[in-house]
Amino acid sequence: MKKYSLLTLLFLLISVSVSVFAQKPKKLTSNQIYEKIQKLNFLGTALYVAAHPDDENTRLIAYLANHVKARTGYLSLTRGDGGQNLIGSEIRELLGVIRTQELLAARNVDGGEQFFTRANDFGYSKHPDETLKIWNKKQVLSDVVWAIRTFKPDVIINRFNHRTPGTTHGHHTSSAMLSVEAFDLAGDNTKYKDQLKYTSSWQPKRLFHNTSSWFYRDKKKFEEIAKDFTKFNIGVFYPLKGLSNNELASIASSQHLCQGFGRLTTRGAQTEYAEFLKGEPLKDKNDIFSGINTTWNRLENGGEIGNILYEIEHNFDFVNPSKHLPKLMEAYQKIQLLKDNHWRVIKEKQIKEIIMACAGLYLEASAVSSSATPNSKIDVNFEVLNRSDVNIELTSITSSIDKKTITKELNLTSNKRINFKETITLKTNYFSAPYWLKNNWSLGMYTVKNQLLIGKPETPRPAKISFNLIIDETPISITKNVIRRYAERDKGEIYEPFEILPKVTTKLKNKVLIFSDDTPQKIQVEVRAGTQNVSGKVSLNVPTSWDVSPAAINFTIEQKNDKQMVEFIVTPPKNQSEGKLKVIATSNGKTYTKELVEINYNHIPKQSVLLNSEAKVVRLNIKKVGNYIGYIKGAGDAVPENLRQIGYTVVEINPSEINAENLQKYDAIVLGIRAYNVVKELKFKQKFLLNYVKQGGNLIVQYNTSRRVDVGAPYDLTLSRDRVTDEFAEVRILEKNHAVLNFPNKITQDDFKGWVQERGLYFPDKWSSEYTPILSMNDKGETAKKGSLLIAKYGKGNYIYTGLSFFRELPAGVSGAYKLFANILSVGKEKIDTKNK
Repeated sequence: MKKYSLLTLLFLLISVSVSVFAQKPKKLTSNQIYEKIQKLNFLGTALYVAAHPDDENTRLIAYLANHVKARTGYLSLTRGDGGQNLIGSEIRELLGVIRTQELLAARNVDGGEQFFTRANDFGYSKHPDETLKIWNKKQVLSDVVWAIRTFKPDVIINRFNHRTPGTTHGHHTSSAMLSVEAFDLAGDNTKYKDQLKYTSSWQPKRLFHNTSSWFYRDKKKFEEIAKDFTKFNIGVFYPLKGLSNNELASIASSQHLCQGFGRLTTRGAQTEYAEFLKGEPLKDKNDIFSGINTTWNRLENGGEIGNILYEIEHNFDFVNPSKHLPKLMEAYQKIQLLKDNHWRVIKEKQIKEIIMACAGLYLEASAVSSSATPNSKIDVNFEVLNRSDVNIELTSITSSIDKKTITKELNLTSNKRINFKETITLKTNYFSAPYWLKNNWSLGMYTVKNQLLIGKPETPRPAKISFNLIIDETPISITKNVIRRYAERDKGEIYEPFEILPKVTTKLKNKVLIFSDDTPQKIQVEVRAGTQNVSGKVSLNVPTSWDVSPAAINFTIEQKNDKQMVEFIVTPPKNQSEGKLKVIATSNGKTYTKELVEINYNHIPKQSVLLNSEAKVVRLNIKKVGNYIGYIKGAGDAVPENLRQIGYTVVEINPSEINAENLQKYDAIVLGIRAYNVVKELKFKQKFLLNYVKQGGNLIVQYNTSRRVDVGAPYDLTLSRDRVTDEFAEVRILEKNHAVLNFPNKITQDDFKGWVQERGLYFPDKWSSEYTPILSMNDKGETAKKGSLLIAKYGKGNYIYTGLSFFRELPAGVSGAYKLFANILSVGKEKIDTKNK
């Protein structure tokens, strides 16, 4: 997996203690400890609600978390699975894993917390009616209610307007509609009663819409209406950070790198607005918490805790924070006695972090390997260090996974590091992979059967160590995840999550295997060992009428993480067919059916994802003319590999190497999705590409977003935001005699069956007479869109622009999409083919 550089953000990230290697533990400065104490002394909660990663207003989240000091959460209904990826080839569920971690990285910057529902981002939706039909509305509404009942916000702020369906993304409006409905349901004990076994009902005080002139499309009208709205100056400056709030928010937004959200920081006064929707009226219209008790007096016996902690806040010693440890420990003891379980858990976690930081206490449990298998034993290296003059004793350590307690009784002398090693047993059959991908999912919903997991951003780590201490004569237990810390000479110190993974995983190179005729193909399976000395058998389960040989292959792997390749011969049927090919491995009587996918980018922790080890197999009857294809990568897609599977030779072209001579060897040149959006050099190379067309070549340009982009077309062509999101929408053929629909494959209405997620996006809506529109389509209730496939003769060759979503259809093994793409590559070659015959 390729790495993505953050050099342009590095200085700013360091300034807010965000490491390029996102797994490193936080080590708080005195300023940050003080800010944590301020937050400890504010007992108010706000929940921000929207639909996707990047929908959240980081300016307002950062303001509430850092200026107001409120506990602030972001509920994203989806994980952004339906979008595109600007930094790699991961799409769908793997993209959702990346965007989940980018959201966590953003919250690590702006100070918020992150939550989700089970809703699957199935792609663009034009209306909430469609959205809530594909999502299971009852389940998603249940998850929003669950988020409110467990997070218990005093105020909820919606990003989008629930009153304007059809004016923006259907997911957006749905998020607001569900939030408005859940606002009342969360406090009703007769609704979603099963949840009350794990939590209690909760009625938020107020609901707002985070509005702006954008929602009104009329700045003057908005300015008049906004006089009655709550206003926030989100450009407030934080001297303790050396940053303004909007600078902090820009850094948070820039964590969404797979969406191309890297941006310049902004500074200076800036206003955000919140429109009151329902609940208790505000006593002070510019304070969303007005009238809500956000002090320690909110809790029974909380006043005693407040007296201690307010005193620490008012007289905080930035030079020697450890002087506050005796009082902090006194407050900690009182927090443990709170009757309000919700606030007790929250405040106990917060004060433990402050106590650790004030003591300069470093606690680490580092496994000797980054992964192990269930029920195996692992060696763990421990490091314990007290960098204060306060008396601290490590009495014991407890492993959560095998319930083993080891007595230590070590006095932690100031600044004297103590290292020791222990062995723990991983007593579990649970793997540390994304929980929402454990069970099969639908187009609109993930399946999560454990109520306590719903809403969590990631799977809780099963391997934890509790360090049982006595600080200033008070017992306290601090729990840490087992991690893996090591160093590489060219990278320095690296922290990785510790994973529990299967003993055997298998992998097929491609998730779709295309057979363009009935010729048998060699199919390789990679077998990976999760531990030492693994042996067993691998077999393939193929659809009826398909054959595989041999029936099974033995494997033996001595070293952990080593791999062995085995090879099968798969023979397709004579006629068109499709189905699933599944890999099954057995070892010591156990069956293993998972593939391990590792995602490793510098700006997020390394991710280990377990998916079913299987592929779609497609036998199709396809003809092609021309073989040598040049491909210029854009935002990242799998089209080159898909074309190779049907016999094309595809060469990926480095844009910097394009010149007047080196393009002529290609039968066609294809530009990947959003190429003109992300490959800056193309504007300097367009003259060579157009000359290639003029001399007789085919240039196929796949979709680009319409924002500030020039695709350098030879004739007038205007991109728009037109799209057809219904993958079942009727496709009408406008030019039935055009070669692209007849050569070398006959394209009919049947070839548009089985498409996934959408028909296409960002179609041109204006073009000159030189272009021939081939197809017409539209979503329900909309006018016909004719810009999905445009072909223009230019010189001796053809310029082709298409917004059809081939980048989704080819990886999904859609037969008709392969046939149509082969025809697009062959435009103008009818005479050549006839001559060759």
